[in-house]
Amino acid sequence: MSILDALSTPIVAAPMAGGPSTPALASAVSRAGSLGFLASGMIDAGRLASDMREAAGTRYGVNLFCPQQPYEDLSALEGLVGDLAGFFENHGQPAPALPAVDYTMGWDAKFAAVLDAVREGTGPAVVSCTFGVFSPHEVDCLHSYGVEAWVTVASERDAEAAARARADALVVQGPEAGGGARPDGQEEPDARPLRELVAAVARAVDLPLVTAGGLSTPKAVAEALTWPGVRAASCGTAFLLAREAGTSVANRGLLERGAAETVSTRAFSGRYARGLATAFTREHREIPPAYPHLNALLKPLRSDPECAYCLAGEGYREAKPLPAADIIKLLGSLTGNAR
Repeated sequence: MSILDALSTPIVAAPMAGGPSTPALASAVSRAGSLGFLASGMIDAGRLASDMREAAGTRYGVNLFCPQQPYEDLSALEGLVGDLAGFFENHGQPAPALPAVDYTMGWDAKFAAVLDAVREGTGPAVVSCTFGVFSPHEVDCLHSYGVEAWVTVASERDAEAAARARADALVVQGPEAGGGARPDGQEEPDARPLRELVAAVARAVDLPLVTAGGLSTPKAVAEALTWPGVRAASCGTAFLLAREAGTSVANRGLLERGAAETVSTRAFSGRYARGLATAFTREHREIPPAYPHLNALLKPLRSDPECAYCLAGEGYREAKPLPAADIIKLLGSLTGNAR
């Protein structure tokens, strides 16, 4: 039986890197009959191992960020650093330098940590990847331990690549979602609404689909479950205010006030992502591809409201400050009619 078949409520708590996804949240969602995820994109392998031990005893997933190709020419990034010098000085920070980064995202160490946890009996039931695709060898390795391999996709091309790698399921992420999913940071997100994107992916490949993007209400979740190929709805933004979420106090305040619009821009991290608009995103609309350099560059300024880093989908105002189990119950309240 696949993981999707085993869910009593066909909802996935999407992995949200940077703090919101915690072992407590993943465990609470899974105990409620859905599937919780740990997000490893912005932590090291040691922290991931600790999180997996904490989530052990429940059925959960782990998300990995795929390695990205290093920039061959750093001149655009060096120019960006120079352009931001005045902004930093105006905010009481010294002029920045181009930070050194790990383009691999710690992939090898994290993948090894997942396998170690599986061998120890504390590992995930699913491993998903974002910003790329597992190699066929990596999929075979996961399958040898009974672990499913899911791939986050945002186009038919992404989906076909994942199918060639023998992925078990695809998480189809639309432009309404918080964060981003495209492997190439230079490409703008596909502008097709989630429903159209899901239909296109379902025509391109014959794999179970988990749909993601703007699914923050019971009606939206129930409707998504009627689309071709869709087996579950992935909801991230809906859990940002959950009691078990690790969302910062500052970001909880921004979300609860509901005053900001969301924008999809490279100005959050250097790669297209959707989040709450800030003075920085409005002032720097033409950021070149700069991930993960920009994310590291802006870290000293994240506590400043003008540079806040609050990734969220279009439906963020629907998020409720409730226990995760209650959010699952609410979001899934109409799913009996949809399936």
